[in-house]
Amino acid sequence: MMTSPDSPPLVSPSPCPAPPPSLPSSPVPSSPAPSSSSLPAPPSLPPTGEVMVLALGRKKQRVLIALSILPNLFLAFLLSSDPLITLSPPHHCHLPGPLPSPEVLNASLPWEKGERPGDSGGLSQCKQYVNGSQSAVVDCEAGWDYNVTEGLRNNIVTEWDLVCGQYWLVPVEEVCFILGVLVGCLGLGYAADRLGRSKTLLTSLTLSVVFGVLVCVSPYPSIFIVMRFCLAAASGGVYLTLYITRLELCEPSLRLVGTMLAGLMTVAGELLLLAVALGCQSWRGLLGAGAAPLTLFLSYGIPGVFPESPRWLLLSERSADMNSFSERRNSNRDVRDDESFTELDSEPTPSSRPHLSFPELFHSRNIWKNMCVLGFTSFISHGISHCYSSFRGDVRGTAPSFYWTYLLSVCAGGGAWLLLWATVDRCGRRGILLLSMTMTGLASLILLGLMEYLSETAITVFSVLGLFSSQATASLCILFTAEIMPTIIRGSGVGAVLALGCVGRLSSPLMDLRNHYGYFLHHVVYSSLALLAVLSILLLPESKRKPLPQTLADGEQYRRPPLGRRRRDNVPLLATPNPET
Repeated sequence: MMTSPDSPPLVSPSPCPAPPPSLPSSPVPSSPAPSSSSLPAPPSLPPTGEVMVLALGRKKQRVLIALSILPNLFLAFLLSSDPLITLSPPHHCHLPGPLPSPEVLNASLPWEKGERPGDSGGLSQCKQYVNGSQSAVVDCEAGWDYNVTEGLRNNIVTEWDLVCGQYWLVPVEEVCFILGVLVGCLGLGYAADRLGRSKTLLTSLTLSVVFGVLVCVSPYPSIFIVMRFCLAAASGGVYLTLYITRLELCEPSLRLVGTMLAGLMTVAGELLLLAVALGCQSWRGLLGAGAAPLTLFLSYGIPGVFPESPRWLLLSERSADMNSFSERRNSNRDVRDDESFTELDSEPTPSSRPHLSFPELFHSRNIWKNMCVLGFTSFISHGISHCYSSFRGDVRGTAPSFYWTYLLSVCAGGGAWLLLWATVDRCGRRGILLLSMTMTGLASLILLGLMEYLSETAITVFSVLGLFSSQATASLCILFTAEIMPTIIRGSGVGAVLALGCVGRLSSPLMDLRNHYGYFLHHVVYSSLALLAVLSILLLPESKRKPLPQTLADGEQYRRPPLGRRRRDNVPLLATPNPET
């Protein structure tokens, strides 16, 4: 049908009629906004400490880790040189005339029985006959002649005649050196927490160079012992500060690799130490070769070369350091546009940074428990290593050569680091620590219970097994401690565990002072304590793939999981709480 132009247009039929005029169309009213409590939680940011580490950039992070590893090559010269500079070679009283023949020695020196089982004895090293007659015996009157076949031709024993009546000075020097490392770990570890890693490192390096020079020019044994004590304290501080700084520069996936590379660098330094000793043949040149290169690392104090640990900066009130860190981060093109750092910049600056509260530390029972267990394990593992090194000589009376013992100990340390690298990230810190401590105790029990029935080969095999497992235990104890101690006391915590390891090492020079009298009881005590340490390890938490704790409250969250709960290690963030959130 045709319509006129003035007529209204026809409306096509529709299944939904239009609303009446009295009800104008409007959008459907929205449902009330849900409360903030019902909204899903926004995705959590990465841990603040991890963000600050990643802000360095991958390339800068790798360079800093490498700079923290390199000094270990020369620290080995200062921390592992005692066996070379205190080695006592075969000697006898100096006799007049040219080099005496065996017949003259037999006629001039009395025969002495061996003091160890199986030792047939030999010519006296401290006595001689009066005027060639065998009627009377006196002490050496004109000094001693040394038959140096191993180690340094000139060490402190041969230069100052520290034999016979003066031999007690050698164990005293070894005890003072170990006590120096103990004092350095405790004192400089605390300083690293309060003053910062960088300042403590530079102070320790400076003191190591100064006392290293003073040791090399020491004219008397007494001055040498005092200077060695100070050098040990400074060198222990360098080692500890580098250790915790390196760990704080790594994210969880790099912590084990970085620590393993540093351990292998120390092993390389110990092998280089032996090579340099064979070349220079002087204890002064050997220690100088270790102290002189440390002067190069004083360049770490140049601004921008080796900055302060970013994790420690988060706990300090030094806004200038934080601002300089932000400037370095902003200048890094690789991370400038990262969203996480934009979010970090938008966070308000807290009015105050957390300080160490001694009452809170005193009541942090979980931290104390973990520290006591790891310290006890470190004490046993360091102390029992000497038992394996000297077991053959104690039982059979025929000690192996110095080169064999030294290379065996160094290679066992290197093998222990390779074992930890291959297993710890797969099986967990606590599981491998439990396994290595169990192997240490079993090797001791087999050697002690079956030593009358074991052949020379079997004794060597079980001694190597015990030495290998004890060194793996000692190395893993330090890594474990550094991972579960919060940043605010990490230097003090790791220093305390290293100090307890030094207490265990004191048994070695003390046994030498008593000529290994009572070695069997000494080994039995350590073996019994090793079994007790196996049970105490079960109380430890697991730190695999977890971020480093920052405060005491974070450290208290590292607790042992229930024994009956199965954990999914492939998704650790869903199975365990994040200590930094």
